[in-house]
Amino acid sequence: MNNVSQPASHPAYPDALAHYARPLLLMLSCAAALCWSGAGVAQSGAAASTAASAGTWPARPLRAVVPFAPGGPADLVARLVSQQLAEILGQPVIVDNRPGAGGNIGTTAVAKAPADGYTVLFTSSAFAVNLSFPEPGFSERDFAAVTVVAAQPNVIFVHPSVPAKTLPEFFAYAKTAKLAFATPGSGTTPHLTGENLFNVAAKLNLPAVHYRGAGPGAAAVVAGEPPVGSMAITAPLQFIKAGRVRALAVSSEKRVALLPDVPTLAELGYAGMADYTWIGAFLPAATPAPIVQKLYEAVQRAVQHPDTAARLAAMAFDPIAEPPARTTDYIKAEVLKWGKVVRDTGAKPD
Repeated sequence: MNNVSQPASHPAYPDALAHYARPLLLMLSCAAALCWSGAGVAQSGAAASTAASAGTWPARPLRAVVPFAPGGPADLVARLVSQQLAEILGQPVIVDNRPGAGGNIGTTAVAKAPADGYTVLFTSSAFAVNLSFPEPGFSERDFAAVTVVAAQPNVIFVHPSVPAKTLPEFFAYAKTAKLAFATPGSGTTPHLTGENLFNVAAKLNLPAVHYRGAGPGAAAVVAGEPPVGSMAITAPLQFIKAGRVRALAVSSEKRVALLPDVPTLAELGYAGMADYTWIGAFLPAATPAPIVQKLYEAVQRAVQHPDTAARLAAMAFDPIAEPPARTTDYIKAEVLKWGKVVRDTGAKPD
């Protein structure tokens, strides 16, 4: 049994589960009840082998695949957690950045990796969004959800050359100027937050410019090319603090402690846009359940470590680390939520 204390749920979790996951759980439970009970007998030999492999895991270094460029939220969280995992598991955890196609290249690589617990995917909520696009190269069935490590809202920000101090002022300016907005990649939640806000709610017709990660995207806005950004808070935070870009709104339910003067979209009249960029850990689907559980417990310990917690807070991340079963339900809910946003916005992958 896992006796590590459970962290409080992030606001996004209960809302998503209430609206989407519980009906799915009911259907799954009914389907499970109809399964032939004799399947357990046929699997008994495999269970013994699984227990043996889980007992010796990990016996060599792990590879943490991040499907985005260095410097973005997924990369930063993966590196932070991997440092603690190496100490907890007693094996090195090597971060491997494989950016491209909005996260699909690295994600697909992990889907095809051996299901032995040594290749871990640390990705963002783009995982859920990309499943709504044609032929992402993977499906939910290709992965075993370990946990959502942490989450943070997205932020709308502009270069100082944009003569707008508030979101309404920006909307008025954007109607007369030829602008575009930077995203950390097609299919990421910041991309869809921007599409939904700019082009559906405000009807601005702002095109998106996609970068291979939040680091390059934030740097582009700092350079003014383009002068608008929609990204998770981590990458632009240092530039916001330094006055090199101006934050206009955040997509959380409540204001962010590190940006107390920046209003939420809900405060500005855009209810229903409580959007979060989360960072999750996944393993290939056939990974033995005891290994999934052991990795979850290790990640949970890593997130709860005082140094990790402090550094997550400094990046405006809320720790989550819910168990695998609850995380699986949440991922299903996120796929449904972002699928609707994709349909509403007409967003297309690169």
